[in-house]
Amino acid sequence: MIIGKVVGTVVASRKEEELVGLKFLAVAPIDLATGEVKPGGVVAADAVGAGVGEVVLYASGSSARQTTVTQNRPVDATIMAIVDTFEVGGEVLYQK
Repeated sequence: MIIGKVVGTVVASRKEEELVGLKFLAVAPIDLATGEVKPGGVVAADAVGAGVGEVVLYASGSSARQTTVTQNRPVDATIMAIVDTFEVGGEVLYQK
């Protein structure tokens, strides 16, 4: 899994039938050493009800299709958890 921050929403009014009903969020990766948002990111299907500004764990590739919400759907990234606390070396880098 990858830790990231939800930085936006993605709305697609026309999409493949298998994607109907999924919520999509823009997620930027977080640097594990500093807790800072890194450049780049993905559009991820949301399996847990995350929102903009939250720190999340997401999976990509075939692992993204292992949730109840995304099973057998054509997704390449899925948010699988909302982070409460992110700590490195005894220092809290994020607290919800």
